[in-house]
Amino acid sequence: QVQLVESGGGLVQPGGTLRLSCAVSRSGIIFTISTMGWYRQTPGKQRELVATITRESSTNTADSVKGRFTVSRDNAKNTVYLQMNNLKPDDTAVYYCNTDPPRWMWGQGTQVTVSS
Repeated sequence: QVQLVESGGGLVQPGGTLRLSCAVSRSGIIFTISTMGWYRQTPGKQRELVATITRESSTNTADSVKGRFTVSRDNAKNTVYLQMNNLKPDDTAVYYCNTDPPRWMWGQGTQVTVSS
């Protein structure tokens, strides 16, 4: 039973920085071979995939965050990270992690609020 626990969100001013973590427990080797993604969602909107990282650590980011967000992973710790720089108000959302495509139960996410 895989569990996803996101953390690191908070309130930050425009232009600020946050680093999110996603701890994937009880995953064993499945995490190591899985492409992981960061998703975000605001009320009334569809969940948006913003970044992915493969088992080989190849990464992709959505155009909306390209150049500002960086995804990484630590397979020894079963953890994926999202470094978010130069945050903008429209980055405000609840951020989730999962595989890409998602195949595990969603965690609670972590709230990111960008506001003056």
